[in-house]
Amino acid sequence: MYSTRIVTSFLSDGGKLLILKRSQKVKSMKGLWAAISGIIEGKEEPLERAKTEIFEEVGLTKDSIVLLKAVPQMQISSPQYENHQWIVFPFLFSVKEPKIKLNWEHSEYRWIDPNEISKYQTVPSLDKVLARLL
Repeated sequence: MYSTRIVTSFLSDGGKLLILKRSQKVKSMKGLWAAISGIIEGKEEPLERAKTEIFEEVGLTKDSIVLLKAVPQMQISSPQYENHQWIVFPFLFSVKEPKIKLNWEHSEYRWIDPNEISKYQTVPSLDKVLARLL
């Protein structure tokens, strides 16, 4: 079984959560809704990767986000990839009225109530990752 370590970060502003729609330019899971995520490289600290991805994907700097919660890593299988699992490191950050600037990885974003996640077609097990953080 092959595995990839990734971070998945949700941003919260006044009880609403940011979700992003993956663009047609990304390699995998095009058009699905996701949180901010990225592959952990080498011996990199997951929290540092999470902050880097937040800056790269939505343009928010480390001083504009506050870590609310980090939970133990989760193993998630993906139906699109046989013999592969994702080791997900989940994080929840708070932000205050952020100016979101999307990069090429996403085509749109929405602020939703946490219980609305089931209405969206998301990357595998995003609802389970979120449930651990709430």
